[in-house]
Amino acid sequence: MGGGGFSMEPRNPRLDDFVLSLARRKRRPRVCFVGTASGDSDLYIRRFHEAFPPSRAAATHLPFFERNVRDLKSFVMEQDVIYVGGGSSANMLAVWRLHGLDKALRAAWNEGVVMAGISAGAICWFEDGLTDSFGMPYRALNDGLGFVRGACCPHYDGEKERRPVLMRLIRRGFMPTLALDDGAAAHFVGTRLKEIVTSRPKARAMRVALSKGAVVEKALPVRYL
Repeated sequence: MGGGGFSMEPRNPRLDDFVLSLARRKRRPRVCFVGTASGDSDLYIRRFHEAFPPSRAAATHLPFFERNVRDLKSFVMEQDVIYVGGGSSANMLAVWRLHGLDKALRAAWNEGVVMAGISAGAICWFEDGLTDSFGMPYRALNDGLGFVRGACCPHYDGEKERRPVLMRLIRRGFMPTLALDDGAAAHFVGTRLKEIVTSRPKARAMRVALSKGAVVEKALPVRYL
């Protein structure tokens, strides 16, 4: 998700409902929130549980700053959805690798567990992305998990400096990038982009790449939920 979901659109459940619809368990799917990028913010975790009450899902969360799960792989494999929150992509990935969560997530992804997230939780699945983890201005992350190829830029319409910075990076040889507006989400099946869905009627998704020396933004088809 470029932006949206319970943390940005608490009164618009379209994207979160779509994520739940993909879960292999249709009745009360097991959804685990990973808030590492925000330092396991208590407020963020509380808002997640409010958005996913028992009537909607079997919700849990996975903290790392006070870790209470010993066998990460088994825990992650038991989930239907991993939902990653926003914050610092670089710090999040460093913590995940230190604890071995990166390997556990890949194993779960290979077994059909849905991987979802917003902002940092969108960037992390790609090879690269545009981040403010190191302060402003935005810069390349150079450190994604690489589950899917290319780069990701969230908040494409929501943070005005993202587009011009991405344009400059692309001109300098940055890899092709999937740019997602707030309210737009890319649904991949394995490594194949199946569709773009949106929670906002005007939300867009762009494939941004260099073509014949010029930066080209190619609008992708979207489906308003």
